Amino acid sequence: MKKNDMKLERRKARVRYAIKKNAGGRPRLSVHRSEKNIYAQIIDDKNGITLAAASSKEKGFSEKGSTVAGATLVGKLIAEKALKAGVKEVVFDRGGYIYHGRVKAIAEAAREAGLDF
Repeated sequence: MKKNDMKLERRKARVRYAIKKNAGGRPRLSVHRSEKNIYAQIIDDKNGITLAAASSKEKGFSEKGSTVAGATLVGKLIAEKALKAGVKEVVFDRGGYIYHGRVKAIAEAAREAGLDF
């Protein structure tokens, strides 16, 4: 495992610990980004199930996931799917990534589409 990967895993664990400690029973909106795509899912940690998921690899997706515009579309899509599943309040899990760029775009688009953080 590379040194940067180990640092990311440690940051991810630290962020996840703080989220679970202060979540208050709300599901979490988890974000993962790769070089080409971006993924988001809403997870119920109590039951261990995924309530909704969206990514830039979905059929009919027009933007590239490696751009802020693509991340904005993923944020809107995850919010729509969450509201259909009956989830209105979530905790944002940035997954060890800096709250900037694509990660921030997902969060802001989800907020605008109706999710409460």
